[in-house]
Amino acid sequence: MRFAAATYGTEGDTRPLAMLCRALMDAGHEACLLADHATLGAANALGVPAVALAGDIKGAMQPDLAISKVVTGKRGFSNMASALAHIANTHAEAWLKEIVSTGRDCDAIIVSGLAAFVGLSAAESLGIKAIGTGLIPITPTAAFASPFLPPKWTPGFLNAGSQRFVNQMLWRAFRQKTNAARAAVCGLAPRQTLWTSHPMLYGISPSLVAQPDDWPANAQICGQWVSPAADWIAPPALSDFLAAGEAPIYVGFGSMAGFDHDKVLGEMAVALASRRVLFYPGWSGVDVSRLPANFHVIGDTPHDWLFPRTSLVIHHGGSGTSHSAARAGVPSVVVPFAGDQFFWADRLQRAGVAGAALNGRSLRASSLVSRIEFAEKEQTRARARHLGARMRSEDGLRNAVTAIHRLMNA
Repeated sequence: MRFAAATYGTEGDTRPLAMLCRALMDAGHEACLLADHATLGAANALGVPAVALAGDIKGAMQPDLAISKVVTGKRGFSNMASALAHIANTHAEAWLKEIVSTGRDCDAIIVSGLAAFVGLSAAESLGIKAIGTGLIPITPTAAFASPFLPPKWTPGFLNAGSQRFVNQMLWRAFRQKTNAARAAVCGLAPRQTLWTSHPMLYGISPSLVAQPDDWPANAQICGQWVSPAADWIAPPALSDFLAAGEAPIYVGFGSMAGFDHDKVLGEMAVALASRRVLFYPGWSGVDVSRLPANFHVIGDTPHDWLFPRTSLVIHHGGSGTSHSAARAGVPSVVVPFAGDQFFWADRLQRAGVAGAALNGRSLRASSLVSRIEFAEKEQTRARARHLGARMRSEDGLRNAVTAIHRLMNA
């Protein structure tokens, strides 16, 4: 069978879908991934055919743009949908044309991220199956509130309602431009209601989010989508640093940009003054020349290789990084900024492998020290080792491929 997989987002959104494409190829199928050009490194490394979608997600994260203002706290949740939709709405027509063109000879289109609505429209136009995927559980359930709302905002009896509300808010923000693209590219009638009946496969560990009992049959938590460890060779400077002393603390905020670099890193420098630190600047734009001497700066490094070699991971709480830290069997200190990051911080805290989240917009060295002390307790480390062993026994990609086979043969 032939599959086109379309997503749009940061590297954390694209990388797992590249891994799913590789798993489908290893099962004897053809697959092609469509995503932002800056996020296709994993696809290229895995030998997955790739097509760049219009746009510049890395540029859109820069401080003067709306998506970054969500990170800095200058715009609240009510505007998050608009900030995200602006990216997709700008390119809806171009994305739909590309997905239809790539998917023309395919048996199904796999959709995810900001490209989901146009991807579903492409599948409708081509008359082929659409399979939704995600790294954030958005199927309504009474088990937890929408991951886009801070966990303590919603009383339990409103959990499912909060999920439906947020999903509808997102659809309303995307609907006008999606319908315009449907008409212009495919001649499709406008769609008023949100898609809900297509299958949803989540690259999420059941050790962090158990499959809700009240989910419909079309939604499944598969396990984290992670490739077998590659024969990655560390640069000599990193190998030498790791060999020169005790396991370091990792600090990285992935694709987060627009936060107050000087303030956050100033507090970090105080809290970590006596420690060996690996720092990954990601897309932050941090001036690494101003970092203290105990901070060793690294480039893009596979988490599955690096995190087991660290003592703990300080991160922003993205789904991928949260999963990878937990899977490595090391504790976390989570400093979320926006979106679903607070949800994953809460999940790690519930698992006992992280203390309470620290707000990235008001970080204090004293609070960071207390979270590090919690992470370094032997009980916390033992829970992290146990959780990591359990997650490493899961086979999310195999489960996803098996589910896709079942869906295609239905």
